[in-house]
Amino acid sequence: MTNAAVAIDKLGFNYGKLRVIDDLSLEIPSGTSFGLLGPNGSGKTTLIRLLVGLLKPAGGSIRCLGKAPSPSNAKLRGYMPQLPSLYAELTVKQNIDFFARIYGMKDRKQRGARVDKVIKLVDLWDKQKTQVMKLSGGMKQRVSMGCAIVHSPPLIFLDEPTVGLDPDVRANFWEFFENLTHAGTTLIISSHTMDDAAHCQKLVFLRQGRVIALGTPEELRSATGSKDASLEDAFLYFIRRSEEYI
Repeated sequence: MTNAAVAIDKLGFNYGKLRVIDDLSLEIPSGTSFGLLGPNGSGKTTLIRLLVGLLKPAGGSIRCLGKAPSPSNAKLRGYMPQLPSLYAELTVKQNIDFFARIYGMKDRKQRGARVDKVIKLVDLWDKQKTQVMKLSGGMKQRVSMGCAIVHSPPLIFLDEPTVGLDPDVRANFWEFFENLTHAGTTLIISSHTMDDAAHCQKLVFLRQGRVIALGTPEELRSATGSKDASLEDAFLYFIRRSEEYI
């Protein structure tokens, strides 16, 4: 695939004797919202940590935008972890501005304009001077999102980004994600909910660190042979198929 934003070849990773990622190969197209779907323990978070360079593979290779994950090219990607990594005593604006500077935005005027824009995008303008410790869980998620996108990276990793959000906020997040992909940004989103999966343009089903299915939501539903199949039905179908080969 010539336009792959992420290319993974025979990737492996262990926690001690436990095999978490098992000979995984995958290509993710540029400008796509790509969902990593699976139950807890399927390897989603571990895979994202490998892709952003927080973990080192036990085998195989990773290329993100043509380069191996490294602190030296961290500016090329944004990362929203499952648990917000924020400075509780700083305000919303101070947190997002701090990450902007970390990602190399040195011009004060340009950085300030971008930070203000991002605060509005995540709908926290009226909370910009509020300390993070005083925010709700959903608001902290939005601050974390702002920190991940402030430097306009072409590749963004989102680990369970909608957990704990109210339905209206989740809908706003997905509308925002769609706008990002239309602008050419690649989003890699981990989730264990079928509602999130349905919004992704392409999905991979993971189980025990292995790919058990890959395709668009419609392709995965159609594979079951039932016109009325849901994504949950499709996931269970592919789990049963994978068990036949174990």
